[in-house]
Amino acid sequence: MATTCAASLAPLLGPAAANATDYLCNRFADTTSAVDSTYLLFSAYLVFAMQLGFAMLCAGSVRAKNTMNIMLTNVLDAAAGALFYYLFGFAFAYGTPSNGFIGKQFFGLKRLPQVGFDYDFFLFQWAFAIAAAGITSGSIAERTQFVAYLIYSAFLTGFVYPVVSHWVWSADGWASASRTSGKLLFGSGIIDFAGSSVVHMVGGIAGLWGALIEGPRIGRFDHAGRSVALRGHSASLVVLGTFLLWFGWFGFNPGSFLTILRSYGPAGSIHGQWSAVGRTAVTTTLAGSTAALTTLFGKRLQTGHWNVLDVCNGLLGGFAAITAGCSVVDPWAAIICGFVSAWVLIGLNALAARLRFDDPLEAAQLHGGCGAWGVIFTGLFARREYVEQIYGAPGRPYGLFMGGGGRLLAANVVMVLVIAAWVSVTMAPLFLALNKMGLLRVSAEDEMAGMDQTRHGGFAYAYHDEDPSGRPKGVQSSQIANASSGEF
Repeated sequence: MATTCAASLAPLLGPAAANATDYLCNRFADTTSAVDSTYLLFSAYLVFAMQLGFAMLCAGSVRAKNTMNIMLTNVLDAAAGALFYYLFGFAFAYGTPSNGFIGKQFFGLKRLPQVGFDYDFFLFQWAFAIAAAGITSGSIAERTQFVAYLIYSAFLTGFVYPVVSHWVWSADGWASASRTSGKLLFGSGIIDFAGSSVVHMVGGIAGLWGALIEGPRIGRFDHAGRSVALRGHSASLVVLGTFLLWFGWFGFNPGSFLTILRSYGPAGSIHGQWSAVGRTAVTTTLAGSTAALTTLFGKRLQTGHWNVLDVCNGLLGGFAAITAGCSVVDPWAAIICGFVSAWVLIGLNALAARLRFDDPLEAAQLHGGCGAWGVIFTGLFARREYVEQIYGAPGRPYGLFMGGGGRLLAANVVMVLVIAAWVSVTMAPLFLALNKMGLLRVSAEDEMAGMDQTRHGGFAYAYHDEDPSGRPKGVQSSQIANASSGEF
């Protein structure tokens, strides 16, 4: 970059100004690095804020008696995920050179920073890793032992998710569209820009296996197998969590550019990719909004009600789907993505009810199903100009429906299948082992009473601290009279 800058400035400043040229180029380089690092850190903060969104969404979607339990799991997804991603996960994900399957350096961030990697990059990638773990926690809510949460969260963030991210996002990954050594998969590599498969499918399929192995919550289906609604206790928290996730998605998708300034142009000017960043934010918004509206009317036809909870899940399904192709599709295509993702979610929820599959947050259907659709959608609608802009190398395969042939679609379909297989062969045995050892599901008595009371020392809300008369427990009538007269 410095060489390009010097070559651009030399004709303007002349040979006598070599020192000035070097000084200006160094200043430009420092400024560019500072801006890019600030952009990446701000994006990391937005993605981390999604943990608050997950916590509120999960808390509102479970019954009041399990609120403390689900919020504690969300806190520890972030905390345990930080430790295990630091020790192992980042190395498995981005340790280079590698064998294409798994990274093998940077354990404990040893030898960081170095060219291409710095601490801001680690923080951004950690925020993604804990998002995958947060998705899984929703699928197994209200009946899972706390120790099982800790074990699966550590394994998912420390090993399962990092391996997938290495395949798709590392320059050494066997399926990466940015691969710098060896041949690209089908001459294309998979395009999953921000994680429809890497994050959402991984979290969703892990949750699918956990929920299948545990079985449905007590009372979720009657003796005839008919679905019985076990409604969450707070629509307000669900809506709050949804808006927080929407806000965080503007770091999740646009932030995946990692930089906002790119290179020096003629006369030392800086060419950036801020237009592509803005386009990505627009496609994200349109896909989620379209999915929300489609779900609103689709569920209205089914149930006769305008249901805010269904709309929130539809919105998130649209976001999960557009995450793969957000940077390489047109805004009009994002609307198609969101429309189809809503029906994918509605259809999978209907299938789940028929199969007596119980996922309190619809996480497996939403993140797993809509995430898979998003990867396929990218193989259909990726635009040539945008693919070349983001991934370079003119002549790369692009979307089938955009005239680019089927190689990108084939690569993306292979990745969907491989990720489904990888998560299944790693997470299903873990959940089976936990179940065999009696560490997965709580007892029926604890489940009926609620885990807040039986496992966490009390309920999340204070209204139960009053007796039927409204008097706080343990307070005597004389104390109330003294307080009313001002005597203490």
